[in-house]
Amino acid sequence: MRSRAFTLLAVLFVAGSAGLGAAEHAVSVPVSTLSHIHGVAFGPADDLVLATHHGVFAVDPAGQARLISEPHDFMGFTRAGPDQLIASGHPSGGGNMGVLSSNDGGAEWFPLADGVGGPVDFHAMSVSPADPEVVYGLFGGIQVSRDAGVTWAISGPAPADTIDLAAGPDDPGTLYAGTMDGLMVSTDFGASWTRSGPEGVPVTAVESTGSGETYAFFAGGGLFRRSDAGLWTALSEDFGQRVILHLAVDADMPNRLAAVTDASAVLISEDAGKSWRPVAQ
Repeated sequence: MRSRAFTLLAVLFVAGSAGLGAAEHAVSVPVSTLSHIHGVAFGPADDLVLATHHGVFAVDPAGQARLISEPHDFMGFTRAGPDQLIASGHPSGGGNMGVLSSNDGGAEWFPLADGVGGPVDFHAMSVSPADPEVVYGLFGGIQVSRDAGVTWAISGPAPADTIDLAAGPDDPGTLYAGTMDGLMVSTDFGASWTRSGPEGVPVTAVESTGSGETYAFFAGGGLFRRSDAGLWTALSEDFGQRVILHLAVDADMPNRLAAVTDASAVLISEDAGKSWRPVAQ
């Protein structure tokens, strides 16, 4: 199992190190030409919004991607409310950007905070569906804000080899961590952790919804959903060797999901994760 973990870490590194290619200088390009994608969210109208190493792109239903932000490296990218996004990452000139917020779907960004020990570079962030004032970030441990990202504190250590974070859907103190060793859960804002699910199976993406569900992608096992009753259900199992790195749920249409794979494929599901298609199909 250890060799499998090292192999997947190598896959994640390679997937995150690819260049933008022809899209870097284009006004509008096919979404299939983008790479190094760090996050996905549902934006205004029917667009998807992608955070990449070279800026934020809006993707229309035809699969055309348009750069809408400055060409910074956006990380920890997640939806915080209607048209509001929150992110971290690196400016194009180097260094860390701390915590940023956008109120126009990702075009303009303004600084919120440096975070603890910052400016931070949160590679994973999550806004609580139960209380949007509670925001989590991964940098030097688990950091938590209880005032929508303005002030931050260290709540506890992150599980080893954490890949992704998702605040629980019903309680702002509940936090899931997808790790190389499985899915972990905390019920005390990240101060302590217990296992949720099988040991030794990497969980590469986790996301919660305002309607009470949590989604988790288990490498080699597929996508699973946890209901508000606490039951896990297998959804999609036909991903082969691919893994999902980023997930988003449409707040207005909870059965509509978006995903980004390790191969930078951008996928859409209209049936709550049971089946998937390329965004442009």
